[in-house]
Amino acid sequence: MEKIFVDLGKDSYTIEIAPHSWTGFGKKIRELARGNKAAVITDRTVDSLYGADLEQQLLAQGFQVRRLVMEPGEDHKNLDTYGNMVRACADFGMTRSDLVITLGGGVPGDLGGFAAASFLRGVDFIQVPTTLLAQIDSSVGGKVAVDLPEGKNLVGAFYQPKGVLMDPELLRSLDRRYLHDGLAEVIKCAAFGDPELFAALENFSGDEDILAHAEEISAACCRIKVKVVEEDVRDVGARMVLNFGHTIGHAVERYYHYEKYTHGEGVAIGMVRLTRNTEKMGITQPGTADRIRHLLEKYDIPTEDPISDQHILEGITMDKKKRGNQITLVIVPEIGKSLLKKVDFADLGPYVKG
Repeated sequence: MEKIFVDLGKDSYTIEIAPHSWTGFGKKIRELARGNKAAVITDRTVDSLYGADLEQQLLAQGFQVRRLVMEPGEDHKNLDTYGNMVRACADFGMTRSDLVITLGGGVPGDLGGFAAASFLRGVDFIQVPTTLLAQIDSSVGGKVAVDLPEGKNLVGAFYQPKGVLMDPELLRSLDRRYLHDGLAEVIKCAAFGDPELFAALENFSGDEDILAHAEEISAACCRIKVKVVEEDVRDVGARMVLNFGHTIGHAVERYYHYEKYTHGEGVAIGMVRLTRNTEKMGITQPGTADRIRHLLEKYDIPTEDPISDQHILEGITMDKKKRGNQITLVIVPEIGKSLLKKVDFADLGPYVKG
């Protein structure tokens, strides 16, 4: 079992990573909760696997429970679904001492967290991530949001959970594509912050090795993320390093209306495209882009897309991380290192060239 403390003063919490811990989640949630009502925000796929079980655990701990089930997929992480969820919380009669539990991947985690942040101006919430991407990334750090047609995560807040509960064994229920979706974010973390993890991933034989080492992988990525979140909660400095691959990746996702690629696949395309270009510009050590590409392709994660440079640039104009006429790019000069570079929009072309 791994326990990682996130030191954010009054907003501090603990991430617990423990194989075969699922059956004790109800008791742990009881220990973290103040009230007696729990709204479980999840999607239809995850609800069919784990919703009824978690409800029974919570009922056994004395909670009144309401399962609020959304359709799966990024295209449902929108204001309409958000509105349905907060209205359901109101219908449930929740008060500020009650609790939202987000159960699933990044979509219910992001949307449910934003519902918790805004309903009654803030109720407690606990993250129970069931995908690799959510366990190593989106459940940690307090970024909660929904999408607009104009771009991803444009309406949201910084709002920390009361705790994060992970059972790596739940990853065995994942479709192979969605296991690899999260693995793209693992590779991202390793590329900018953990050369030993990167080398280990290169040496693994395949998915079974990933699942067998899921506790260590999740803990390594969470430690990286926690370190930068503690330094920079609101994503204005050090935390930006977590956006490696995301500036181009979000533009790719948006161009295809979040239908062609998962989030991790978009990030993978962004990492390779940017790093190939920074190699050509002499910023990145030769061979770095190929190492990243080969590792992604080892797990059948896409690394190329014919999207035009112009469409990438148009997508970046809606990026929430831009400041005036500049955006900060995260560049990997060599595996395990990173640098932040502010670039004028007028000068972005060479960085996004396909």
